[in-house]
Amino acid sequence: MPHPSRTPKALGLAVTAVLGLTLAAPPALAGPAADPDPVPALVAGRDTAAPQLVTGLAEAAPGSPGEAARAHLAAHPERYRIDPGQLTEVGTGRTAEGRHTVRFQQYHGGVPVLGGQYLVRLTGEGAGQRVESAGGKYFTGLTAPTTPAVPDPVLRGLALGSLTDPRARAGATAEDHGLVVLPGGTGRLTRHFTVRGTDRAGGQPTTREVYVDATVGGIALAHDARAPYQAGARPATAAAAAPALEPATGTAPDAYGRTVKVNTARLPDGSHQLVDLTRPASITTYDAAGRDLLDFIDGLPADLRPAASPTSDFPAATGADGATDAHLNAGIVYDFYRDRLGREGLDGKGSPIVSLVGVTNDGAPIMNATWDGTMMSYGGGGPQYHSFAVALDIAGHEMTHGVIDHTAGLVNAGQTGAMNEALADYFGNAVEVTARGVSMTDPKAALFGEAVCRTGTPEACAGRRLDDRRTTVDDYLGTDLSLDSGGVHLNSTIFSGALWDIRRTLDPLTADRLVYRALADYLTPLDDFVDGRNAVLAAGRSMNLSPTQLRSVAAAFDAHGIRAGWESRLGTDSRPLVRAIPTSMAAPAVAGGRWVMGNSTGTGDPALYTGSTTAPGTPTRLSPEDGRRHSWAATDGQSAAWLAVGPDAEGRFGMEVLTRSLAGGPVRSLFASRTEQLAEVRISGGDIAFLVEDWESGRTTVRLSRDGAPPVELPLPDGHRPSGLTLRDGVLGWSEQWTAGEREMSAATVRSLTTGRVTARYESAGTVSSTVLAGGRLLWVETPAGPAARSAIRSGALDGSGVVDVLPADSPYAQVTAAITASDQAVTFQAVISRDEGGKPAGGWTNAALPKLWQLPLTGGTPVRVSCNRGGQYEAAADRGTRVLWLDATTGRTDLVVRDRPAGRC
Repeated sequence: MPHPSRTPKALGLAVTAVLGLTLAAPPALAGPAADPDPVPALVAGRDTAAPQLVTGLAEAAPGSPGEAARAHLAAHPERYRIDPGQLTEVGTGRTAEGRHTVRFQQYHGGVPVLGGQYLVRLTGEGAGQRVESAGGKYFTGLTAPTTPAVPDPVLRGLALGSLTDPRARAGATAEDHGLVVLPGGTGRLTRHFTVRGTDRAGGQPTTREVYVDATVGGIALAHDARAPYQAGARPATAAAAAPALEPATGTAPDAYGRTVKVNTARLPDGSHQLVDLTRPASITTYDAAGRDLLDFIDGLPADLRPAASPTSDFPAATGADGATDAHLNAGIVYDFYRDRLGREGLDGKGSPIVSLVGVTNDGAPIMNATWDGTMMSYGGGGPQYHSFAVALDIAGHEMTHGVIDHTAGLVNAGQTGAMNEALADYFGNAVEVTARGVSMTDPKAALFGEAVCRTGTPEACAGRRLDDRRTTVDDYLGTDLSLDSGGVHLNSTIFSGALWDIRRTLDPLTADRLVYRALADYLTPLDDFVDGRNAVLAAGRSMNLSPTQLRSVAAAFDAHGIRAGWESRLGTDSRPLVRAIPTSMAAPAVAGGRWVMGNSTGTGDPALYTGSTTAPGTPTRLSPEDGRRHSWAATDGQSAAWLAVGPDAEGRFGMEVLTRSLAGGPVRSLFASRTEQLAEVRISGGDIAFLVEDWESGRTTVRLSRDGAPPVELPLPDGHRPSGLTLRDGVLGWSEQWTAGEREMSAATVRSLTTGRVTARYESAGTVSSTVLAGGRLLWVETPAGPAARSAIRSGALDGSGVVDVLPADSPYAQVTAAITASDQAVTFQAVISRDEGGKPAGGWTNAALPKLWQLPLTGGTPVRVSCNRGGQYEAAADRGTRVLWLDATTGRTDLVVRDRPAGRC
């Protein structure tokens, strides 16, 4: 359903870049709306030598569809650049017109490639069978290893650690789906886990898809899953468990108290269950009757039975909980797909359809609806809302997610996830207006979810509306994966709006078949908005739409700004240094006009690069080509220090601190360990400091190397835990935490490397974090204890003689600030000014509600905006003066950008 939620930040991941997409979008299949023939013969792929789409074919293809499709690809190596031996057939669909679409999954050395799917479409039968078109995503540059170097328990632990909220992590599980190669450049070997926790604060369990780098450790990709319930083995439906059940009918009250006819199954004792046996795909509805969500973390409880009645007349609770409506709506959606689109059930094979209603969170209704990979789950019910099962468009939406999972399998992140939600919205509304006989000209036809409210107007109740006229250039929310998995709900109506305009322009039946053909026969798991446009237009040509109809389809996408290169029209005021950052380990470090950053070239190569903040040019590689991942870097403008993670020369997993001059020269090893976690490397002149955590004891220490000498451990009071290292000009700072009786204490600490003594320790009963040395002082973020506390940015003298507030906690700009960065002139922090005390956007989810960078003088003052870029701004790094680098998500990808001075007011 349509409710975005804030989740733990996925390490600043770029949405499209993390999925391996490169800079340039492919040419759209349609140009201006006046173009009468918008489909060219070939569309080039991205990050691959294989074409994304080849059309206009009529080549003989004897044999079965699968054999013919594979033989066709093998016969044209110069065209496709595909090794058929790396393809496995995963499905063949057949349309009512006799067309076949063969879908292949790409493998790399026996490991599946995320989003690597290629499709071949055929027409005719027997000797008259011909290849009509082909395309998809096949990544030709993959050389990643296929054997994991990190032990499985470590990978599982890293996956569980992606749930940063301890409430969600307590009792969390990690379901292992095996190895997966993430595309992008040479590729990246990962192990895929579905991580499930129990975050009651959000009103539902937490479910995340997590890909852990199996070569060097670390989270490679993490995003929300749609499903809060486990998509594992489930009890058989009543029809399968008891073959003697007889098809029957009964009556039941719906959510409005009206008595309606329902298809049931009669048991031998004369009782009835909500099991519809009249269709090839049996439809079963379960009523949790208020049971707690924790009972369903591992699927349907063994003791749960379908909603039942001792007679054919079901009780009032069946309607109040939403079971009646869920049962009826599932049948309507099934009939829509079968009768209108020729699809037999959600998986196309007539498998059982299961719905669940009435789950609660500590007794309170869960205000959402989900598809979890095996069934629909509907929350709601109470004084303000009916059960979410009441809304036919919501039922159609959730069941369409099942159809998408069994066709294109669109990944639930960024533009891809927004298109997933858009298609579910489109078909959800199409089901409703078709079944209810609502005209496309009725303003209410475009409302989504408007039936769930007990009071108020449909317009006020609707979660979304498909005629909101949003466009990419004006309305796309540029966010990283920490919000709504990259805006999958927030950006969905840009694409669904175009589809709905098509349905209002074409005959609705033609539009439904067009969009369904694009989904089933053209889209692949990592496609974005422009790919979706191309797919719909290609599907239109395969359906022999007229030039006039194709122009109207192209015009609908044009009206919503969905055309190649739309990202370049967003009007950013920053200067890009590196586009499309492809990794989660890409936080920049900068000093003296030079930046360093891991995996910064867009190739997916696990390396460290450096470049200038003022002169454009190709980044220079600093790290060696040794198969390890090089990132988590620091620089003083002359040299860099960083971590190398992965198997050593003996093939054993470990971590190592390396350093090298930015001008080149030898790479020097400073410290290596196979049993400890290394972190927070800092460098200043000949000094290098870092943290070491022993994996067994959990004890964390500070190590310091001076002028190339072996690192030594610095003394800390017993029980003190250091973090947030900062190092400059012979001074080392950090924050430390400890327990004093029943109180948790923190301090901002300064140590002189010349004297070897602590010169300042500013203690706090709150939380001290993000220490930075700048302007001859130590700065830090201090958050008082308390649920609604705001953070102050404070500055202390290096000799411990006093503290001043740079940004007081009572400032209107004060936030729960996670990090600051500073030069000798200015301090920069991330804040969201347009949200209320609960963290919700004051004016709804707009770009104004996304994190922005603010800057003020080191001595204090009124903050001003660093940049007027409208999207999310993350991981700031201060250079000289007022110059700041950061990762910017405005364009729907994440770029490393820079500004020399603040923009001021926006």
